[in-house]
Amino acid sequence: MASTMVAVGVAVATVGLAGRMIMRRAPNLATKLNEAVKTLPKLDESITATRYYKGGFEPKMSKREASLILGVSPSANIMRIKEAHRRIMIINHPDKGGSPYIASKINEAKDLLDASTKR
Repeated sequence: MASTMVAVGVAVATVGLAGRMIMRRAPNLATKLNEAVKTLPKLDESITATRYYKGGFEPKMSKREASLILGVSPSANIMRIKEAHRRIMIINHPDKGGSPYIASKINEAKDLLDASTKR
């Protein structure tokens, strides 16, 4: 019984010393981690900013906003509009877990661009 108590005491002391050592090195680890994060390459914002439409929706959708949502030019032909609409709706369809509001905005953008190209 006494040997068990000694073994438990040694184990507790070892855990305590190891914890103390880790706590003393923690500030150095945080500094090294911050330095490592700073050296990571930055994403080129000019590439990422043009791929996705950032910002909220306007109260009344404009042709510019509709073309940004679908990712086509404002003067795109009907086939390109339909292809972009289909591609985006596959990703954002409410039956697949997408938002019904976003799906309605995508459909509104398609309808607006279709109407403007038929004129």
